[in-house]
Amino acid sequence: MAPKASCTWTPLAARYDGPMEGFGGLFGDPEELQRRMAEFAEQMQAQQGLVWADNAIKLAVEMTVAAINRVNIQGTPEQQAEQIRAVMATVFPDAVALVREARSGFQ
Repeated sequence: MAPKASCTWTPLAARYDGPMEGFGGLFGDPEELQRRMAEFAEQMQAQQGLVWADNAIKLAVEMTVAAINRVNIQGTPEQQAEQIRAVMATVFPDAVALVREARSGFQ
C-alpha cells in the first residue's frame, strides 16, 4: 500500500508575505518601487518645467524681434531710435511677463 500524500493548506497572505519574487525578484520591495517611481515622476515634472521655461523665453525673444522687424524705420538716427523704443515699450511688458512666468517654473 502506497503512503498517503499529506496536503497542507497555507493561507494566501502567508505565501506572499516576503518580498515580491515574481519575475526573478525584478521589482523587489514594493515600497522601494513606489519611492523610485515617485522620484522618476518628480524628475519628469522638473524636465517638463524646464522645457516650458525654455519655450517661454524663446517665444519672448521671437516676439520682440518680430515686432521690431515689422517697423518701417525712417528718419534721423534719433528718430529711428525713438521708433524702436516705442515698439519696445509696447512689446516689452508682454515679453517680461513671459520670462517672469518661465523663471517661476525654475523654482
